[in-house]
Amino acid sequence: MNIKILLRGILGGMAFMFVVPSLQAQTRQWTLEECIRYAIEHNIDLKQQEQQQQLSKIAANTSKNSWLPNLNASVGQNFSFGRIQSADGTISSRNGSNTSFGAQIQMPVFDGLRIPNDIAAKKLNLQAAMASLEKAKDALAINIASYYIQVLYNKEILKIARLQVELANQQVARTEALVHAGKAPLSQLYDIKAQLAKDEVSLTEANNNVNLALLDLQQSLELEREATNFEIQAPSPDDAVETYMGSILPPENIYNNAVAVKPQIKEQEYLLESQKKQLKVAQADYFPQLNLSAGYSSSYYYFYSGLVGNEANRSFSNQFSDNSQQMIGLTLSIPVFNRFQVRNSVRSARVNIVNRELLVENAKKVLYKEIQQAYYNAVAAQEKYASSGKSVIASKEAFSYAEERYAAGKSTVFEYNEAKTKYAQSLSEQVQSKYDFIFRAKILDFYNGTPIVL
Repeated sequence: MNIKILLRGILGGMAFMFVVPSLQAQTRQWTLEECIRYAIEHNIDLKQQEQQQQLSKIAANTSKNSWLPNLNASVGQNFSFGRIQSADGTISSRNGSNTSFGAQIQMPVFDGLRIPNDIAAKKLNLQAAMASLEKAKDALAINIASYYIQVLYNKEILKIARLQVELANQQVARTEALVHAGKAPLSQLYDIKAQLAKDEVSLTEANNNVNLALLDLQQSLELEREATNFEIQAPSPDDAVETYMGSILPPENIYNNAVAVKPQIKEQEYLLESQKKQLKVAQADYFPQLNLSAGYSSSYYYFYSGLVGNEANRSFSNQFSDNSQQMIGLTLSIPVFNRFQVRNSVRSARVNIVNRELLVENAKKVLYKEIQQAYYNAVAAQEKYASSGKSVIASKEAFSYAEERYAAGKSTVFEYNEAKTKYAQSLSEQVQSKYDFIFRAKILDFYNGTPIVL
């Protein structure tokens, strides 16, 4: 009868038994997908990554606007004493002032294709920043999944610990009856009570582990100040191997998909292409540069003394019109010798391209190694899960036999406790291998481009 109770407890739902039912109805049950989505929306590190992406977007916009002309206006005011020059160019001894106005526009006509290549490089940098943000989101999703699965694992361990206490309480009651009937010594009752005390300590530790695991998950979601009754939703208790076996694919198959979609590879490829554009930007300094400029200026002169004859200061409007000057021109700048700065800039750009190519290759190798490790870890977890199932069956039979012998007074309490402890350990190992396998399978799904769901 006790074995049936234990099995029903192990295979039952994942509800947290220390939560009051009335509070359970008020507690939101978070799914893994909801946890990941909430974390992505509220994680501070991701928000900082988004700001970096905005900076890359601004840099791309700045480069794009390099084709636009520069327009500047100027106003000047000068006071002169002694021999000064008037608007007609004559120089005489008198005091006066000069007010000048001007506007100038400049724009590139040809710059060796520097601007278009710089625009392309900045766009590639923006795409790399976007890929970097996606990479951070993927890492956060994996982190959240690990916390989530840890909570599920600790909850099952808690159920095992609680049922161990229940079984120990039953044995205490039976042993008391045997002692009162004179069929067992009093020391045997003390021994079983000591085992009960150990089981209660284990139950307290298991309960604390659940609370800590929930706290870790809650804090990773930035929920520490927002949620008081945080709880997660357990997946359906289907067979883990049957449910997730489809995720265990050969590393080569997963890699072929991952290398085409994973953001860590895309980021390095975008940066490589950007560096190639930077090489062309550096080579642009080898070519002549042609710039167009245009300008307008005028001035107003006012003399305080030294007027000759009937000469008087003319009005502002007359002088502004008469003294105006318009200008348009082209400037061709031909590089002749620049102390090898351009040559060395080109050389540095080529070295940076080689480094970027190595980074791309290294990123691909790291990705393949990670997929290989995830695959073999998943296979090992699957085999361990299958072995733990056999161990549970064997330890269950041993415990059933020990329970019968103890009830008949043919074994000691130590033999009974040893069988009970081994059975509990086998159940714990099965739970651990189960969730280890689930997590490893989810890792492979992640590399294969499949969203992490339970």
